[in-house]
Amino acid sequence: MSNETWIDICDAGDIHAGVGVCALHQGEQVAIFRSGCGQQLFAIGNYDPFGKANVLSRGITGSLQGEPVVASPLYKQHFSLRDGSCIEDASVAIPTYPVRELEGRVQLQSL
Repeated sequence: MSNETWIDICDAGDIHAGVGVCALHQGEQVAIFRSGCGQQLFAIGNYDPFGKANVLSRGITGSLQGEPVVASPLYKQHFSLRDGSCIEDASVAIPTYPVRELEGRVQLQSL
């Protein structure tokens, strides 16, 4: 039996492909995206370490060499939606969060 705890965030219909949603998850801002041909859900930290602002949920999603990414709306660095790494600067990464869709609801795993 798993000890995983999932927290309900929103209705699955609230997250549209290519458009980010920001949620407050246990005191941290999390950017949630639906991206890719499988419309997979991704959750990353909303804080842009280059622009020093919580803006990544307003970034533009896309793909760089097959990697799903979001481009910061401030200085345009790209962050992997899978692992949070910065494509332009390997020394920088943002947090990622386990996310799932269950019975029409989007949920984040408890920290």
